[in-house]
Amino acid sequence: MGRKTARISAAALAGVLAVGLAACGRADQSAGTANTQDTNTGSKGGNKKVTITFQNIYPDPTTPTYKMLHKIVEQYEKENPNIHIELDSMNTDQQKMKLKTQAASKEIPDITIVNPAAQMKPFVDAGLLAPLNDMLDKNGLKGTYQDGLLDYYSFNNNVYALPDGNNIQVVYYNKDLFAQAGIKDTPKTFEELLEDVKLLKSKGITPIAIGEKDSWTGSFLFMNMLLRTNGGPGFLQDVLDKKKTFNDPAFTEAVSKFQELVQAGAFNEGATSVDYNAGGNIFKTGKAAMHIIGTWETGAIDASSVGGKVGVFQFPTVGGKGDVNQYMIAPGSAFAISANSKHLQETKDFLNYFTLNLPKVQFELKNAVGIGQKVEGDFKAAGYSDLAISILDLFKNVKGGDLAFDNTMNPATAQVHLGSIQNLFIQKADPKQVAQEHQSAFEANIK
Repeated sequence: MGRKTARISAAALAGVLAVGLAACGRADQSAGTANTQDTNTGSKGGNKKVTITFQNIYPDPTTPTYKMLHKIVEQYEKENPNIHIELDSMNTDQQKMKLKTQAASKEIPDITIVNPAAQMKPFVDAGLLAPLNDMLDKNGLKGTYQDGLLDYYSFNNNVYALPDGNNIQVVYYNKDLFAQAGIKDTPKTFEELLEDVKLLKSKGITPIAIGEKDSWTGSFLFMNMLLRTNGGPGFLQDVLDKKKTFNDPAFTEAVSKFQELVQAGAFNEGATSVDYNAGGNIFKTGKAAMHIIGTWETGAIDASSVGGKVGVFQFPTVGGKGDVNQYMIAPGSAFAISANSKHLQETKDFLNYFTLNLPKVQFELKNAVGIGQKVEGDFKAAGYSDLAISILDLFKNVKGGDLAFDNTMNPATAQVHLGSIQNLFIQKADPKQVAQEHQSAFEANIK
C-alpha cells in the first residue's frame, strides 16, 4: 500500500504515546491567560488584506477545544490585523463529506482537516496537499511532536499534515449511575460488561451512549472486539499481507460479540440518527452510564455536568482473549494546507503559530490529555482531575494496539465496513455473511 505507517511496531506505538506525558513542573505553565508565542515567521501578509479559510471540526462552543481554537485565532488576528482567519466549523462526518466534494473540484480550503494514513493518502496522491517540511523546520515546531507521530502523516519523506492528538480508546463510566444499578466494580471481561449492560437496562438507565449517525463511532468500538478476539493487534495488516481473510474466526467472533451488545439494548434508542456530538452529550448530561471513545474527550467530560463523577476503565478481554493494555490507538485528525492556496506562505505562517501555541493553551484549558505534542507542565499542580490523571497513568503502560479500520484499509473497503457495522445497530446479521461482505469488498478494491 506504499506507506510505512501501517507497519509501525507495537513497541513504537507505545513509545509514541508515552513521550511527553510526564509532568515537567515548569512554573510558567500555570493556568491563566495564554502568553502566546511570537513566532516572528517574517511573512504576515505585508499591508494587503488576507483571508485564510480554516475548515475545522470544533463546532461546539461548550468544549475546551472550541475555546482553544478561538483563543489562538483571536490572538493571531490581534497581532496581525491584516490577516483574517475565516472559520468553517462542523462535525466530523459533515467535514469529511464537504472535503470530498471540494477535493473533486480541486478547491479545498487553505487549511482543512484530514485523518492519518489510508484516509489522507488519496488527497496526497491527487496533489491537493502542500508538503509542510519547511514550516516544521521553523521555530522548532517539529520538535514539539511526540517521537514517531508525524510518520502517520508522511508520504515519500514529506509531512502533509500536523495532528491535533494522539489518543487511546477507553471506557468512561458514570460512577453514580453504576452505583444506582448496584454495580460495585468495573467489568474486567466482556461477559461482565454484558451483565452490567443488562443490569443497567433493567434499571431504566441507558448503558452506553453513542452517536452512530457518524458511522466511524460504531466501527471504532467494534475494532476493540477484533483486537481482543484476534489475541492482539495486526488483524487488518494480516489481511493486507494475505496471511488472513475476513472470514477468519477472529473476525466473525468479533461481529457476534458486537451483536450481543446491540441485542442486549446497550445503546441509546435511534443511535444511527444521533450524530457524534449529540451522542457524547447523552453521556455528558448524565443520561447514559458509559461512553466508549477516545481519550480526547477527557477535557470536555471534566467540563460537563458529570465532571467529577466519571471514572475510566480499559476495554475488557473477550472470551478470555486479549491484553487490556493494548488499545485502539488514534493518531488524531490533522491540519493540512491546500497546495493550491492563494496565500500559501501566510497560511503556513499562521499554522506554524497555531500549532506552536496549541499545547500551552490546551494545557491551560485543562484539555491537554491525549494531544499529539509534548506537554510541559505539572498536570496535578495545574488542577487536572482525578480522571485526567488516571488516563495519563494508562498511557504509561500502553503495549501497542491497532489503528482504526478506515485509517488502515483503502477508502472503498472502509466505506463498506462502516455501512456494514452501522447496519448491525438496525438489524441482526449472520456474522459469516458480514465477514464475506468485507472480504468481497477488499478483493474488489485491491490495488
